[in-house]
Amino acid sequence: MSPSGHTCDVIIVAAGRGQRYGSENPKQYNPLAGRPILRWSLETFVAHPRVRRIVTVIHPDDRASFDAAAMGLRVQSPVLGGATRQESVLRGLECLAADPPDYVLIHDAARPGIDAHVISRVIDALAHAPGVIPVLAVADTLKRIDANARITETVPRAQLAAAQTPQGFHYDKIVAAHRAVRGLELTDDAAVLERAGLGVQTVPGGVANTKITTQDDLNRMEQTLLETRVGTGFDVHRFTEGDHVMLCGVRVPHTHKLLGHSDADVALHAATDAILGAMGAGDIGTHFPPSNAAYKDAPSEKFLTHAMALLRARGGTLTHLDITIICERPKVGPHREAMVAHLASIAGVEPNRISVKATTTEGLGFTGRGEGIAAQATATVRAPM
Repeated sequence: MSPSGHTCDVIIVAAGRGQRYGSENPKQYNPLAGRPILRWSLETFVAHPRVRRIVTVIHPDDRASFDAAAMGLRVQSPVLGGATRQESVLRGLECLAADPPDYVLIHDAARPGIDAHVISRVIDALAHAPGVIPVLAVADTLKRIDANARITETVPRAQLAAAQTPQGFHYDKIVAAHRAVRGLELTDDAAVLERAGLGVQTVPGGVANTKITTQDDLNRMEQTLLETRVGTGFDVHRFTEGDHVMLCGVRVPHTHKLLGHSDADVALHAATDAILGAMGAGDIGTHFPPSNAAYKDAPSEKFLTHAMALLRARGGTLTHLDITIICERPKVGPHREAMVAHLASIAGVEPNRISVKATTTEGLGFTGRGEGIAAQATATVRAPM
């Protein structure tokens, strides 16, 4: 509910087939930075304190895809759309009639970059107008062309703007307007209200609130939604009685083994901390406390697998993982290729995104005295902001 006491519901239109997008699945269910395109909008509206209810209008064939995209979110059961966008919107509006809101926002599922500021501007402006839409000023020079692709006119852009969604309306006004123009195919909901002779106010839109129509649009959107983050990890384990060490998940014969609660794979521990650090998700001890007997002698690849699962759940990807193993013995070189391959397998990335190096401390310090092994790691990830 808005500060003025007005209730505000949202209709997200997601019944289209997205034929220009060029994929087997409707574009709104394709992944964007690890999450369905539709889910980005759903999450933004769910989190907005002035939104009461969210209804999504879907195609009859898409119920399973919608349920997966909306899993765990506080949204209403979807409404089945019609043959046209206008019919789909009307069905969404009609489903709110039993408990009508004061305001309704109508949003295209193919605009995942919507943010809370734009939503608030639209709601605020509805106190002074029956309809409000967010717009962006047109920056490019516009040309009118004929059927032969020849320019016929340069169009003045001073009073032009590109319309975005969510478009906001007084509920009673927009539902009546949609009922009156049933069967027509107007370009957007603002045009429906204009046909009813009611004024539509504009507010500033958002640069990221662009519509995804093609795969290229999706690629550009991912660049705006993702950021590069870097995390570091460092770990040390001392030697004890044994006949091998585990490094990067590879068994390396040696005169001693490393002492630890798990299998003491110092390289995997550093790598896990680096990935967790890049996400701001604590450290390996937070997720796998050594006091927990369940992790006694556990293979350390379990820890790295967990960190990668957290990264993917946040819509992130591992760009590069660089590990340096610090010891006098054993020699890492003969096992480097196997280490890179095993790390790539655990992380689910190509081997060229993994680097394993080794160095000594020239006989200095505890590693120089052969008392143990240290490892440091740097992880570079791409994840949603």
